[in-house]
Amino acid sequence: MAALAADGPRYFPVAAAAGASLPAGLAGDVEVVERLPGSTTTDVGAPGTGGAAAARPLSLEAGRRLASLVSAAWGFFDQVAGHAPLELCTGPRGGGRDRDQIVEHVLALDFVYARELGLTLPSRASDPTGFAELRAAVVRALGTPASVITGPRGWPPQYYARRAAWHVLDHAWEVQDRSEPSGGGPR
Repeated sequence: MAALAADGPRYFPVAAAAGASLPAGLAGDVEVVERLPGSTTTDVGAPGTGGAAAARPLSLEAGRRLASLVSAAWGFFDQVAGHAPLELCTGPRGGGRDRDQIVEHVLALDFVYARELGLTLPSRASDPTGFAELRAAVVRALGTPASVITGPRGWPPQYYARRAAWHVLDHAWEVQDRSEPSGGGPR
């Protein structure tokens, strides 16, 4: 909870772009609704499962809210990557990939994640039109949650949105942090 509160300001621009707001005292306003066991996925910080909350029916209004948040996360990532240098500094998050490699990784996983949502799209990993079509299809699917048919092993819309937004924002903040010579970009 303390880590979430400390990083709360990083979520503010994304929430604002989605038409939402987050309270300044974020930690005091967070309610834990479910606790889930960890896994190798959660070991790296990713949401590992949707839990019972993700299995509940999603209203049209909630689906549209999720679509706005995922879209805002993509917009934030695009903005950060668009202003980052080609070569990123090493820092607290390691040294690995440079900007274009991170962008390629995020966009490739957007296609993988969309398949988990039940969407079947041709993989055009190097085609900007393909990315725009993918994002539009995801926004349509989340905005009309009754249309989402994921099958027994797919991701419910609530989990998809949480996982996709987490992945995009995690790498946006990595690029931000590694764009500064100190390795601690703007927070």
